[in-house]
Amino acid sequence: MNGCTLGDLMNVVGSPALRLHTAPADPSAPVTEALLYDPHAPLPPAPGALLLAVGVRAAAAGPLVRAAAQAGMTGVVVRGTDGPVDEAETHGVALLAIDEETAWHHVHLLLASAIGARSAHGGGLGDLFALADAIAAAVGGAVSVEDPRQRVLAYSTVPGQPVDEERRQGILGLQVPDDVENSEQVRLVFASDGPVRLPALTPHGLPRLAIAVRAGGEPLGSVWVVDGGTLAADAEKTLAQGASTAALLLLRARATEELTHLQNTDLVRRLLDGSADAQAAAHRLGWDTVRVAAFVLDSAASMADAERTTLRLLDLVRLQCEARYGQHACVLLDGVVYALLPAPGEHGGGRTPQERSAVDRRHRQMAEDIVCRAGRSLRVPVRAALGEVVPHLGEVTDSRADADLVLRLLNDALPVAMVDEVRPQVTLLLLSEVMRERRALSAGAWRRVLAADVDHGSDYARTLVAWFDAGCDVARAAKALSVHPNTCRYRLRQAGRQLGIDLDDPDERLVLWLQLRTLAGLGSAAGADRAATPPPP
Repeated sequence: MNGCTLGDLMNVVGSPALRLHTAPADPSAPVTEALLYDPHAPLPPAPGALLLAVGVRAAAAGPLVRAAAQAGMTGVVVRGTDGPVDEAETHGVALLAIDEETAWHHVHLLLASAIGARSAHGGGLGDLFALADAIAAAVGGAVSVEDPRQRVLAYSTVPGQPVDEERRQGILGLQVPDDVENSEQVRLVFASDGPVRLPALTPHGLPRLAIAVRAGGEPLGSVWVVDGGTLAADAEKTLAQGASTAALLLLRARATEELTHLQNTDLVRRLLDGSADAQAAAHRLGWDTVRVAAFVLDSAASMADAERTTLRLLDLVRLQCEARYGQHACVLLDGVVYALLPAPGEHGGGRTPQERSAVDRRHRQMAEDIVCRAGRSLRVPVRAALGEVVPHLGEVTDSRADADLVLRLLNDALPVAMVDEVRPQVTLLLLSEVMRERRALSAGAWRRVLAADVDHGSDYARTLVAWFDAGCDVARAAKALSVHPNTCRYRLRQAGRQLGIDLDDPDERLVLWLQLRTLAGLGSAAGADRAATPPPP
């Protein structure tokens, strides 16, 4: 398969939840990508794209349909049943509709996965799609080809063949649902030397005819046929012949994939450590302006096999990147999964603030989706940090450094963050490291403050931080500390008199505040505990 057409797409994703109201006269109209509509940015030229009309009611989507046609798009997806069908027909644009309760981000992911699977693969996997169509036509049922990990590698799009929801969801996610009943059927298939007939897994599902694909006894994958009651009399024989051809294609695809994977992994690793040729990398990836995203498992969570779970996280990140960008640039380094996220049009800062904000939203949404999906699938909390967009691959190390810093700030309450969202915390973190390393920066009155609290049971540190945080307003500081303002004034006077601190000097206040926040680790007074014991000089 060289690309995805609208007909291919509807054969895969068409369901009561996604309906085609009208289509261009040419059923082979290409579908190249799924785009989320951003009302704050003009529509980019996007030949073959499907535009998801987020935030636009179906009845008011006429102008958007016209704009999509001018941008060369194949279709528009609206929410609701009263879309502008006449407008779409006039401009030769497909009009699709989703149910009111369907989430846009879910639709985007499913469409992107289906489009990417049909369009992004060349070589052996492209031939697998053609083989799936050929087997489906000969056997009389919809076909899918899976690898041993139950990832869907290819599927047929022969019109009119019955399918069920299990097939549809497996194809849309490019992964067979992970449940006990399905796993048992897979076990039966790989335990057999020939085709196996399997019952439906759900009351509304359809039976299957399946066969394992092997080469020299090594399992390479499997081929599955939906039995909608229309299978040919010689379906088992035809399927066995198809499995032999699939073995050759899978072996070739594996060799190509492994070589490409090794090359890409090495390239991304060298970009992250700054040793790659940025110009050559940009030519290979087709990207130049990127952002580094970093994903990790929660180190505090208990895991039976942390290494295996981390590898599964890597697979999940790769899948999501491929679904959105048609390829992935991911690598696992020291327990962290790093991914390069392309930021098209950001080079040289040429885009408007609104357009840059749209890129940020898309990247953050992707990170949130991965954290949510990975957390459910792996049953371990996942964190995601995003560095700053850099205009050249030669600066990827800077974005990685951003992401690494943000990772250190994440917790249960903040599982996902972009560096600009936590810039003050990042700055304080870096300052604390610099100040701890240099004696001149770590010396000062803050040590005397903490020592007095430890030796005499005073509460100078919290009082000072509360006062600083309140802009030196005693009333606000006293409220944060839940004490009388006179108590707060007394503590401040005593701290100044006993510890030799000139609280009227703005420079001394600034340095003391900074040291208490960074070196003593005291946050805002409302949530701070009693100051810790001062570190040794």
